[in-house]
Amino acid sequence: MKNYIAVDIGASSGRLILGQLINGEIKLEEMHRFSNGFKKENGHDRWDIDKLIQEIFIGLEKIKKTGIEAATIGIDTWAVDYVLVGDNGQKLQNPISYRDSRTVNSIEELTSQYPKEYIYEKTGIQFLDFNTLYQLYEEDEKLLEQTDRIMMIPDYIGYILTGNAVTEVTNASTTQMMNLRKGLFDDDLLGEVNVSEEQFPKLADPGTMLGKISHKWCKQYDLPKCEVITVATHDTASAVVGTPGSGNDWAFLSSGTWSLLGRELKTPENGKLAFQENYTNEWGAYGTYRFLKNIMGLWMVQSIRSEQNKKYSFAEMAALAEKEEPFQQYINVNDERFSNPESMINEIQAYCRETGQKVPQTTGELVSAVYCNLALYYADALNQLVKITKKPINKLNIVGGGSNVDILNQLTSSLAKIKVIAGPDEATAIGNIVVQMISEHELSDVDSARKVIAQSFNLKEYDPNKDYGKILEDYKTFILEKEK
Repeated sequence: MKNYIAVDIGASSGRLILGQLINGEIKLEEMHRFSNGFKKENGHDRWDIDKLIQEIFIGLEKIKKTGIEAATIGIDTWAVDYVLVGDNGQKLQNPISYRDSRTVNSIEELTSQYPKEYIYEKTGIQFLDFNTLYQLYEEDEKLLEQTDRIMMIPDYIGYILTGNAVTEVTNASTTQMMNLRKGLFDDDLLGEVNVSEEQFPKLADPGTMLGKISHKWCKQYDLPKCEVITVATHDTASAVVGTPGSGNDWAFLSSGTWSLLGRELKTPENGKLAFQENYTNEWGAYGTYRFLKNIMGLWMVQSIRSEQNKKYSFAEMAALAEKEEPFQQYINVNDERFSNPESMINEIQAYCRETGQKVPQTTGELVSAVYCNLALYYADALNQLVKITKKPINKLNIVGGGSNVDILNQLTSSLAKIKVIAGPDEATAIGNIVVQMISEHELSDVDSARKVIAQSFNLKEYDPNKDYGKILEDYKTFILEKEK
């Protein structure tokens, strides 16, 4: 029996998950979990990348103690952030988080020289002020002069483990510096941020063998024999691989700290309407594109919970929200003010106060406001998606932690008038493991893998139970008026 380890690290936590194919079904077991988060250091919000790598070794030692002597490993993390590495192979500083405020006005400054339409035609990537393009635009020029290689977070972790460096394409595409037509970094955009293509390790597709864990780590730690496989290193790309969609009429919603809603395409869509609605063409595994929209996601609920010292579990917060009358206020959840406020609760209340709406006070009211407006945003985005791609959507597959939130899934189904299939919640780790299984020839391709996923995990279905058409139209009118 072959063993596969998914190293899956998000903005708030990381895990090592063991995967095996047993009697035609994928079995998962979480072997190690650890916390993650950025902290203020030298004037910026930064990730403690060394701690994350140390936690991987701790997890691998735990796995070895269970009797597992050999395995393959895949690494996925969030996108856009990077590590600057000097010519001695050492990082120059801890990486800055995408939620740092340094890029607040960067889009406006850079696009005063390169129009947005020009950048979108080249890259097909949506405009978000934390994209790597704008982070590098604000980067310390002296540090860039000292930089030998620029590595995305999962690529850097793989480099530390094996000594081999690549730039995996699903994550590289999120930089907003990859040229859709050439399949390479765009020289014009790189020049604008004072970096060169030579500073990025060679591009690699998901399924590429990266190498064995370096001998020095095996001497320092009691590790199983491991070979690292470059999977779809952007966690959303792995989540889409792990989504049990079937046919040609489904969309996906990866629902976690961020909500990523879109559909899988064989060719990119970077026309005028896609540009206007700020949809993105991130590269997917096996020659696909993730045509999607970034939506704020459960970050807002996570922040409320943290402010309340984790008084309630997420399940308890959802239960409190279900007791409230829905749609008491309209909130643009994608407003930048909710990206990283000092207090999420105060920011939501201030938004409602400023717009003359009922101000949520209790935990149930606050969470209900978030869930209702997330569902409204999802429904509106699905309508946009159909218009842009000119193809019907009859099923929405929701994966990730949000697939467990019944109230949010039901609201989404009813508002969008669409069947919702929820699960699995561990789609990212599953997609990570599936790429490893395909590389090891235990699964033949993504289509067959998705059939196995559907058979391996419990999925829950939701059908529309109310007509919220008027609510959705009122929401769109309100948001449009406010944005003028």
